[in-house]
Order: sequence, then C-alpha cells, then structure tokens
Amino acid sequence: MTTGFYTDERTFWAGGGNYAFTQPVAGLVQPFVGGGLPEAPETKRRFKNLMEVTGLIGDLSVRTAPEADRADLLRVHPATYLDTFKEMSDAGGGELGLRTPFGAGGYEICALSAGLAVDATRAVTSGDLRNAYSLSRPPGHHCLPEFPNGFCLMSNLAIAARAAQADHIGLRIAVIDWDVHHGNGTEAVFYDDADVLTISLHQEHNYPLDTGDFADRGAGNGVGTNLNIPLPSGGGHQLYLEAFDRLVEPAVRAHRPDLIMIACGFDAAAIDPLSRMLASADTFRQLTARTMALADDLCDGRIVMTHEGGYSEVYVPFCGHAVIEEMSGSSINAPDPYADTFRIRQPKSHFDDYARGLLDQMVAAL
Repeated sequence: MTTGFYTDERTFWAGGGNYAFTQPVAGLVQPFVGGGLPEAPETKRRFKNLMEVTGLIGDLSVRTAPEADRADLLRVHPATYLDTFKEMSDAGGGELGLRTPFGAGGYEICALSAGLAVDATRAVTSGDLRNAYSLSRPPGHHCLPEFPNGFCLMSNLAIAARAAQADHIGLRIAVIDWDVHHGNGTEAVFYDDADVLTISLHQEHNYPLDTGDFADRGAGNGVGTNLNIPLPSGGGHQLYLEAFDRLVEPAVRAHRPDLIMIACGFDAAAIDPLSRMLASADTFRQLTARTMALADDLCDGRIVMTHEGGYSEVYVPFCGHAVIEEMSGSSINAPDPYADTFRIRQPKSHFDDYARGLLDQMVAAL
C-alpha cells in the first residue's frame, strides 16, 4: 500500500500579524524585515518543495481534504470556543489565547489544517493507505479544548483521533509527540481516556514553562496512559533514541494500539531557533524507523503523522524528507548537508552518562 501526503496551499496562507519572533511589535520591539512569527509558511513549503525537486513526492499519494466539519471539531473544542474564534476570524482576526494571533479567514484555514489530519487518519484506518503524513498548518499540539497557545488554534491530531474513535468504536490509539515542546494540548484532551496513550518527548520546561513533568501520568480511567519524557537541554541524537527504546517502545507495546499517531515536530533539530537540542535529520529518520517497526508488530503498520513545529527554513526540509523516505520506503534520498557538523557537535560522554541517569530514574519509576 501507499504512503499518503496531505497538503493544501491555503494552509500556507495563515498569518499572525505584526510580530517580531514571539513578541508583538510595540514599544522597544523593532519589527523584523518581513515581520512575522517563527511559525511561518516557508519551513513547510520548502519541505514540500524539496520532495518535488528530488522526485520523492512522485512516490506518494498526494491529496488534499475538505475542512473538518463541525461535528469533528466539537468532539474536542466546545461550541463557545469555536463560535468566538469564527466571529473574530470573520471580523478580521485577533488573539484568542497565548501567542496565537490570526488574520481574516483564520478559522477556515485552521479547520482545513484539521481536515487534512482527519482525512489522512480515515484513509489509514480504512486500509486505503498504509500510512500518511498530514502537512497541517497551523500546528495543533498546544491547543487545549478552550484555550489556544503556542501558535496552535485547533488541536489537529486530537480532532483526527476523536474522529477515528467515532468511526471505530473501541479503537486504541498511541500518540507519540517528538516535537521539542511539550504536547500539553493533546495531553489535556486525552488525560482521562484509557484508550489513548499520550507520550511526549520534549526539552524540559521549554514551552510551556509549567507543564510536561514526568509525574503527570493521567487521571481517572486514564491513569497510566500519559507519559511525559522531559529531556535536558543539549540532549542529542543518542539520547532521543535511548529514550524511545527504553521508555516509548515499552509503553506503546503495553498499550497495544490499533493505530499510532505522531505529532511530528522538527524543532529538536540542532539549528532550530526555539530549542536547545541537538537532533539531526538522521534522528528523525531513526525515530520513524523505530515507530514503523512497532506499528508493523502491533497494528498492521498503521501510522499517521501530523506536522507540528520546526522553525529552521534551511533544515526542516531535510528532516521531513528523511521521515518521508522511511515512511514510503523510497530509494530517493536528500543528503543532509549538516550531517557531519551535527555529528561532531553531539554531547560528550560525561553528558551522556548524566542524561542516561535521568532515563534510569524514569524507567525505575514506571
């Protein structure tokens, strides 16, 4: 079966207004040339463009989708939130939460971003596609049901997961979030749901500053189905792989999902402006390979990835290309121009020993 790639030009047109990095332009904050938030369209567009240039996109089933419908959105976001968002969007835009500015038509673009994820998930759960990647924008994993934050205005992955649960009663899902920031929105949606395992690998207390602790394990029926893996700043390639092997894989195997969903951010990369980690394109390639092996064992290879963060215009395309190469099994390769540099910059043995000790503590506490 084929790998699906879901994208739509309209998602690249979302705008956040007059910002300089994460600060609104005012007072002592001088505008950037070109302006805007780090969550900009070019990282995603250049990811897609690189696949077009190499020819990898020809090995995929490239699709678009309609906006997620009201019923899909209401499974995650209350009507009061959706109605307020729509009214502000129709009136020209604004700011609903924390670092979530949007312009006119922002509601429809976000519904389209969620719709790409919904259709990708339905295609995989129906057997139409083996796996799929949704190039959703704006991202979604920080958006709580009633409070958007961190560039996220609708919870794309959660909306898609809830739609899949509605289509397939009793469906068990494992969510693995390797965006560098804690997936607080996804966690909030499923915190008491025993059928959805949520795992977040993230740089400790990067964003949000007050969530993502290892001790937060779920509530009610969902106790034990939330796993936060906070990693120290400077953690590199090997730390991510060890965390996956020692914590992520056992948790997913114990949950025995029918579907694995990935909140796929590339902002743990070594030159991302919003993190201090040292992952590389090969890190994301290896994480994808490990996830595919798990999916082959547990759920007939069913994987859906939704695009989250990643803010280096020059490097996100290589990270994304590596992931899609693995998902599709294509022989088309885009050599990483930074591979040697990032290999040399990996943490030294004394840091590895320290980080491994942190993993030891987490493993022992489970």
